[in-house]
Amino acid sequence: MLKELLDNEREALDHFFTHVDHAQLQKLLEILQACKGIVIITGVGKSGLVAEKFAVTLTSTGSRALYLSPANALHGDIGIITDQDVFIMLSKSGESDELLNLVPYVRNKGAKIIAIVTNPASRLGKACDFSLTLPLERELCPYDLAPTTSTVIQMIVGDVLAIALMRLKNISYDQYAMNHPAGRIGRRIFTKVKDLMLTGQAVPLCHPEERLMDVLVTLSDKRCGCILVVDAEQRLLGIFTDGDLRRSLQKLGVKSLESNMEELMTRTPRWISDKDLAWAALLKMEADQKHPITVLAVLNDEEQVVGVIKMHDIVQSGL
Repeated sequence: MLKELLDNEREALDHFFTHVDHAQLQKLLEILQACKGIVIITGVGKSGLVAEKFAVTLTSTGSRALYLSPANALHGDIGIITDQDVFIMLSKSGESDELLNLVPYVRNKGAKIIAIVTNPASRLGKACDFSLTLPLERELCPYDLAPTTSTVIQMIVGDVLAIALMRLKNISYDQYAMNHPAGRIGRRIFTKVKDLMLTGQAVPLCHPEERLMDVLVTLSDKRCGCILVVDAEQRLLGIFTDGDLRRSLQKLGVKSLESNMEELMTRTPRWISDKDLAWAALLKMEADQKHPITVLAVLNDEEQVVGVIKMHDIVQSGL
């Protein structure tokens, strides 16, 4: 039964994607892009829930929007509407009395009224300044009554319009971040490398002329899985890892202990700026799936080593 329902829903969505009027959708996008005020969205029942989601998605992606219930609008909240606003009414049938009763009052406020319906002959569509008809073959409900597929396609259109506006407005990563300060999104966007990196005495450092046997204690005690090779100005020259230690012993045996770090280090270590996002550090560590790494050197603007950041600490932070 579940597979049958999933197949039915896929067919219904295929019908929507095949028959949706791209020209009308583009026209609606242009109306929203030109809006100088607020995009106000309303709906009744399940369409009202989608309207709420549409509004908050617009807001979080850089467009000024809010949800207004039709009942509250008729009891005072209509006062927020101005002639600079776009007022969107979501309705499957386009025959909801709550929305039809609201139309003349919104028009009196001067806002542009948009209907998003599934019935091209609906009274609401004819009463509004612009109407977008969503092609609906039938609901997933066996009686073709419960709003199921209709709310899915409403949500698809809302999401597409919100992201299209986001792209047209060139909303940057940082601008998006400002709207999501909490939760996992907030942590990913606001947690910088400098917030999680090891600094000071915790950073394993050595100089290129030092012998391997002289730095083994530092390599072991710092528990970073590596030691950074730096010059007198603290600039990064190379890195020597636990893996390098094993390979050196396998290749040279005890003679490797007498070798200096300049001979044994990897000369092109990956590194990251202390101002970069910790999430970017994690992505850099995992960039080469064949040779993943678990630690990065951290450099400042003067390209001096100021710390190390470990994958373990990034994961532990909840990113």
